[in-house]
Amino acid sequence: MGLLVTATAVVSCTSGTVPGTLSVPPGPVLCGGKPVATIQAVVPQLNIPPFGMCMSPNNPMVAQATAAAMGVLTPVPCVPVTPAPWAPGSPTVLVSGQPALTQSSKCACTWGGNIQIGFPGQQNTQVAD
Repeated sequence: MGLLVTATAVVSCTSGTVPGTLSVPPGPVLCGGKPVATIQAVVPQLNIPPFGMCMSPNNPMVAQATAAAMGVLTPVPCVPVTPAPWAPGSPTVLVSGQPALTQSSKCACTWGGNIQIGFPGQQNTQVAD
């Protein structure tokens, strides 16, 4: 069982330096008075915030800055690139035809970071993962 993810959920990236807040647009399903997110809430800058500085050597900007610093890992401002939906979503709860996002869902960044959910935005409504 996992908790449903709502607006104000705290998300983080394994290659980022700070967590951020997932942004969820108003929708037809609320949990604790907040809109429930779906697996499609992956749009950078709209849903997925920047995570401070990116430290992934797979990021071309980090690689370039690191090379200029003679091999010393040099973080650059985070600009997430999320080409695929969160997975897995809830098999039992749909929001506008899409699986709801649960706390165990993860999302990959093209640069190699794994985006995960810390605090899901609410603490009471559990669903099957």
